[in-house]
Amino acid sequence: MSDEIKSKNITWHHADITREDREKENGHRAVVLWFTGLSGSGKSTLAHAVENALFEAGCRTYVLDGDNIRHGLNKNLGFSPEDREENIRRIGEVAKLFTEAGVIALTAFISPYRADRDKARAAAGEGNFYEIYVKCDLDVCEQRDVKGLYQKARAGLIPEFTGISAPYEEPLKAELVVDTAKLSLEESAKAVLDLLRKNGVIA
Repeated sequence: MSDEIKSKNITWHHADITREDREKENGHRAVVLWFTGLSGSGKSTLAHAVENALFEAGCRTYVLDGDNIRHGLNKNLGFSPEDREENIRRIGEVAKLFTEAGVIALTAFISPYRADRDKARAAAGEGNFYEIYVKCDLDVCEQRDVKGLYQKARAGLIPEFTGISAPYEEPLKAELVVDTAKLSLEESAKAVLDLLRKNGVIA
């Protein structure tokens, strides 16, 4: 979809309270943690485990989950390449708003296309976006298939299903790669938290 702004006669209004003000009050930086990977790789599970740990440490957080967003904000979008692109564009903008509010935004979306993830990174701004590739072999994802999606996709009941009839473009320069077929949930969450401490997002 086009990035052209259709609305005319609009002006950006700057807030009195800045993002830096909110970060100082919160005691941590506001960033986007972008979890990407195949269906069943463990994106949502890991994102919530990380959020739980951050919340317990007093951080302001929120998880934007792929299925949940499609129940409301993006309920008018399907799974065509064009709709996937718009889905991720909207989420990138929403995640940016969360960081402006001083929140650590955790997103759990397949987001199969590198170009779309790059746009989300650009929206967040330099140093505010951490791409976390939740890596997991396809056969393991299929074994975990708690929703029965892979079975339906193999049967041709779900068109354009990532990993089966639609592509997934692996990240080339992710800030972190977590192989959930080899690491436990606790080990995976620790790797994310260590990344945040190393980069000064949290103490």
